[in-house]
Amino acid sequence: MLFPALKNDRLLRAARGEDVDKVPIWIMRQAGRYLPEFRELRSKHDFFTICQTPELAAEITLQPIRRFDLDAAIIFSDILVIPQALGMIVEMRPGIGPVLPNPLVGPKDIAKLETPVDVSLKLGYVGEAITLVRHRLEGKVPLIGFSGAPWTLMGYMIEGGGSKTMSKSKAWLYRYPLASKKLLQILTDAVIDYLIMQAEAGAQLLQVFESNAEYLGSELFVEFSIPYIREIASKVKAGIKQKGLNDVPMTIFAKGAHYGLEELANSGYDVIGIDWTVDPVKARAATAFKYGARDLALSSEPGQYW
Repeated sequence: MLFPALKNDRLLRAARGEDVDKVPIWIMRQAGRYLPEFRELRSKHDFFTICQTPELAAEITLQPIRRFDLDAAIIFSDILVIPQALGMIVEMRPGIGPVLPNPLVGPKDIAKLETPVDVSLKLGYVGEAITLVRHRLEGKVPLIGFSGAPWTLMGYMIEGGGSKTMSKSKAWLYRYPLASKKLLQILTDAVIDYLIMQAEAGAQLLQVFESNAEYLGSELFVEFSIPYIREIASKVKAGIKQKGLNDVPMTIFAKGAHYGLEELANSGYDVIGIDWTVDPVKARAATAFKYGARDLALSSEPGQYW
């Protein structure tokens, strides 16, 4: 698939460990509710209708690029399209956030999931949006694709939405470790196919969000998160190579996983994202000492403006 030549490759060079003239910047949720043009469009359409309509998703992805001098666009979507592809109902309720009205209660519920997932059929709209955006960017900046990581997705599927404790999901890990690993593997397989599809569609960097890592701690992280994160990196890179595509750098962002920096450094990703609570100097030392240099993607403190 041919796209316009890339004019600003600062982010991709940084991801490959090459020298850059300044730190590349993109913003978490940069295509979203803080923009009046987004709010206008959102007032006319349901959230997931936007995600599932390539023309609308492409427009929202491009809105912040028109306003700000950023170094990347990130496709407008949501990590919970994976549970949707598995047959679960996911709603985005105003003032509440994502709600899964029929969560997984026990191991028997795993059988209700529609597996394996045909991502080209169930999630092809994301690929279509990515291809649209690549053409409409006209090479201005690279485009980031993404997915949630298995543990984070599992959490939403069991809790029925966001949670401040993840108590139901963690109870699964202790009470049903084998069933938990079965579910995590189902999600891993879906994420791998999903990310390869995004690369085929034109994504130039892939980010995996382990947003609920902070609820695990070191022992659970090593058993129920890192093995699947590592498998995703390995198989996505192999799948991209097998399809004859150019290499696509991968970033892992495990929010709150200050305890697992060495494991993350050895997980096969090109970039490790760290949140604002982690000292980047200490993170660099922890990841470079044993495994060689790694690029770090830094998050600023909430409320901090540059």
